[in-house]
Amino acid sequence: MSRRRPVTVSVRVRILAAMLIVAAAGMTIAGGSAFLVQRERVLAQVDQRLNDTATRLHSIATEKQYGSVRDLLTAAIQQITPDTNEGILGIIDGKSAVVPGSQVGVSLQKDSALISRVNRETRAGSVVLGTDVGSRGAFRYLAVPVRAGGDSATGVYVAAYSIDAELWPIAQAFRTFLLVAAAALLAVGLVGWFVAGRLLRPLRVLRDTARRITGSDLVERIPVAGGDDVSELTVTVNEMLDRLQASLEGQRQLLDDVGHELKTPITILRGQLELLDVEDPQQVAQIRTLAIDELDRMNMLVADISLLASVQRLSEVTIEPTDVRSLTETVFRKLSAIPKRDWRLVQTADAVANLDPARITQAWFQLAANANRHGTPGLPIEIGSRIVEDLGGEFLELWVTDFGPGIPPEAHERIFERFRREEEGRGESGAGLGLAIVTTIIHAHRGLVRLKSAPSIGSTFTLELPLGLARHDVESERHA
Repeated sequence: MSRRRPVTVSVRVRILAAMLIVAAAGMTIAGGSAFLVQRERVLAQVDQRLNDTATRLHSIATEKQYGSVRDLLTAAIQQITPDTNEGILGIIDGKSAVVPGSQVGVSLQKDSALISRVNRETRAGSVVLGTDVGSRGAFRYLAVPVRAGGDSATGVYVAAYSIDAELWPIAQAFRTFLLVAAAALLAVGLVGWFVAGRLLRPLRVLRDTARRITGSDLVERIPVAGGDDVSELTVTVNEMLDRLQASLEGQRQLLDDVGHELKTPITILRGQLELLDVEDPQQVAQIRTLAIDELDRMNMLVADISLLASVQRLSEVTIEPTDVRSLTETVFRKLSAIPKRDWRLVQTADAVANLDPARITQAWFQLAANANRHGTPGLPIEIGSRIVEDLGGEFLELWVTDFGPGIPPEAHERIFERFRREEEGRGESGAGLGLAIVTTIIHAHRGLVRLKSAPSIGSTFTLELPLGLARHDVESERHA
């Protein structure tokens, strides 16, 4: 039963959504802040004009004597001109009594709720500045109690501004801002969709390429364009594909080589067993000896393959500061225990190098084993270590020299391949993995294996390691 793929939201959509959310939030904060600031400014101006009206009314009341409250309110209404969104009214004994003679922006004489509120609030004889919200909207009003001469009547001068009318231009501007902001968000969305698509195109190509790549076809690579982070990701993925391709090709080649190497002993055993005369004890003994010999060869092959696989894992290379002199002398002492061979230590480097002593010893021993196997009996085998300078850097060289038949020049590169044996003059023993193991170990140390050989003179195998190899260099290779 196939598993249903979870619903996903593309990176393009998420980037665009984040852009629009941030842009919308910024526009909302900016527009809302501007609206609130302008609103407070308008309300402050209204209060200031009402206070100016109160001052003007006080001047009118004190500049001459009025015979009645009506006369005072009439004079005030005639001399104080209301603004466009302002209404004025004179109240005597709680009723609307004096109104402007001409049309004003706001009519107050029929607003019974406002008149009743003003009468209540001015009963104590104090000036009132307040806000009334009713069916006609919100009003900011000023109520000033007045008296004149010996008139017993109580009068109130009322001036009120329609807050809705005062704020209408700001509200219109804010509505226009909202329309412009919506259009801007739409434009940002369209441009962002296009730009995000262009920037993320390498990721889509990467996805499509990854879907097309299979274990049998790792040749395709992703085209690299530009120099941004996405391009760097493309380069990294291509490098990963290179490593995967090399690894898979190496595995296939190894399987082919193993199959080829195992086919020979299996064929020999099958042919001998098919022709075996079980009633001939001598032939049975011969076939038994042959079978054991071929099985030993196969066992050696399996052991070498296992060893090669283990050293190919960089995680098993443990870099640490190592005394080269002590390492060289230790290797020489161990080799000296091999009988029937004159081992000679000709040079020792006095230095400390960053390397894996166990793996380097393993590679050095492999070279010594090859020299012991192929060197001319009775002639010595030399080992040594030294520090050399090359191309501005210092390198550690560890070498093994034998005085055997040598290796033909045309075979110098071939012998480092898996299952390759130079049989002419050097015997046939081994599975042909020894030098491949050595090469893998030295490459893990970012070094080289060099060969200098001449027929009938001998061969020198040299392990060349960078002296300044640090732990983090190998760690970076390990995680690459």
